[in-house]
Amino acid sequence: MTNLRTEKRKRKKKRKGLKIFLLVLLVIILLIVGYLGFAYWKTTSTFDKIHSPISGKENTGVALDKKQPFSVLILGVDEREGDKGRSDTLIAATVNGKTNKIQMLSVPRDTKTLIPGYDSNPHKINAAYAYGGVKMADATATQFLNGIPFNYYIKINMEGFRDLVDAVGGIEVTNEKEGLSLKGKSFKKGKISLNGEDALTYVRIRKSDSEGDFGRQKRQQQVMSAIAEKALSTGIIWRFDGILNAIGDNIETDFTMTDITRIAKNYRGALSNVENLQVKGEGGRDSGGPWYFNVSDSERARLHDELEKNLD
Repeated sequence: MTNLRTEKRKRKKKRKGLKIFLLVLLVIILLIVGYLGFAYWKTTSTFDKIHSPISGKENTGVALDKKQPFSVLILGVDEREGDKGRSDTLIAATVNGKTNKIQMLSVPRDTKTLIPGYDSNPHKINAAYAYGGVKMADATATQFLNGIPFNYYIKINMEGFRDLVDAVGGIEVTNEKEGLSLKGKSFKKGKISLNGEDALTYVRIRKSDSEGDFGRQKRQQQVMSAIAEKALSTGIIWRFDGILNAIGDNIETDFTMTDITRIAKNYRGALSNVENLQVKGEGGRDSGGPWYFNVSDSERARLHDELEKNLD
């Protein structure tokens, strides 16, 4: 009899323990569902805010679910109140999900080129955005690269670098040069950790870099890659609210939320294989006029062929 009562008590304890476990599990599931529901709402509203297709431009669809290669024009703009600014950062990126390779070509802001739809005179390439916004910058970059089309664009307010780096919890990069400094802030050679303010300073350095604008472009590419890698890392979901706020305040693009979801799923392998391309040319003044970075037709053709290869 005693044994029977003891067995009954054990079974009751097991059932009670099982009920508590199921109750805790249910609460966790409800919390996760609620969190993901909020995340979905927040993400959707953010993309509604930043989504801005180029007026009059008809994009052919890219089969992102099949890892089809695509191209992106990245514009870094110093916009201030009352000043539209110029695209002092212009990067042509190609992404191939089959070979897992990304190319990033930074075009110097002083590059001499024609600006389609503006006039017949040459200008600095960074003026295209000031004259006609993203649409004119897109057409100018395509013209400069002998017809390389852009499937998408991303426009980043350079001040947004700071917010975005802080939102992902800071980044780590490897500084390959001694003596890099700007406005009293210096960076040691080797692996360094950057918060938002430091990252913004790091990508703006030009005069203390022996490579000048080219060195600055490399650091911009470096920081962008580090942000993207950190944003896709495990555990970063807990920071998603800050990331989305930073994106909503500083970025404009024609990517949709579905596009980004498919890229995150199908192209992650490419993040660890980034090839940085460089434009070759010579600087000088034309008859005492403004200083330009002059690029030959043969160099433009070479760049076109390099990018075209990664786009299959």
